Amino acid sequence: MEDSMEFILQDQGSRMVHGSKDNPIQTASTGALLAGLYGIWTMFALPGFRKVPRRLKVPYLPSSKAQTVNAMKLLEGRRGQLADLGSGDGRLVFAATSVDLQCTGFEINSMLLVYARGKARWTGVPTSQANFVNKDFWKIDLSNYNNVTVFLAPGVMEVLGEKLLRELPDDACVIACRFPFPHWPHRASQGDSLDQVQAYDISTVRSALG
Repeated sequence: MEDSMEFILQDQGSRMVHGSKDNPIQTASTGALLAGLYGIWTMFALPGFRKVPRRLKVPYLPSSKAQTVNAMKLLEGRRGQLADLGSGDGRLVFAATSVDLQCTGFEINSMLLVYARGKARWTGVPTSQANFVNKDFWKIDLSNYNNVTVFLAPGVMEVLGEKLLRELPDDACVIACRFPFPHWPHRASQGDSLDQVQAYDISTVRSALG
């Protein structure tokens, strides 16, 4: 994603500069704008990003309001501990606290972590309900969590599924936003297209996969 973003910015810059080569002021303004956009993107996408192996890298992409609502519908009636893997700005964590779950958001991007923690303090959400930690969830034992939410890239879902099957208890529920787990039978789903969310019961998945 890092390489693709750089390519997009460079390509856009090339088009805009060539299209305005007779106007030096416009060219300079375009360059400054692209530099600013790249700087902002770097602040939010790259802190901690290089610590993760390339095949497991996932860019920051916030869940939509519809996705969040759909995920909460599938979590209705659930109790216990919830882990949000790659919690970003914390929107899924904050929503899950409203259904009485004790939530931990795992996020390696320090900028997003500061934002989520600041929002928690500002809104008065105690750390016992919403705790954000600067840790790589790939290296965390998730056996203490009976609820997991994920909104990650499709390329890592199979590897993540193997980790969850190794570590989660039988009564665990996994909520996947947009991108499903390959070969996993889902219990229920909400929404469609880009806002589709699916729920998986670990005991059912284990039985189905043998």
